[in-house]
Amino acid sequence: MSQYQSGGSPGMVPEESKRIVCGVVAILLGSLGIHKFILGMTTPGLIMLLVSVLSLGCLAPIMSVIGIIEGIIYLSKSDAEFVQVYQVGKKPWF
Repeated sequence: MSQYQSGGSPGMVPEESKRIVCGVVAILLGSLGIHKFILGMTTPGLIMLLVSVLSLGCLAPIMSVIGIIEGIIYLSKSDAEFVQVYQVGKKPWF
């Protein structure tokens, strides 16, 4: 996998893109919010997980649709854009 710098400073460590992993996990297990935890976004991940679990699965299809949409968005971005928007910028939704 290619690595991209997370900032403009020459001394910064390059950050590896998690685009493929997050995209596939979001499509397959989107209702559980695991892709959010992979990106280090605990609050959105907990929201998705708790909505699915506490509703006894009744609202899980809604969370699954959100996961599928996010997975498609993740996979349609370039590695550099994904790193900048979701890993460095920490954009939580869509």
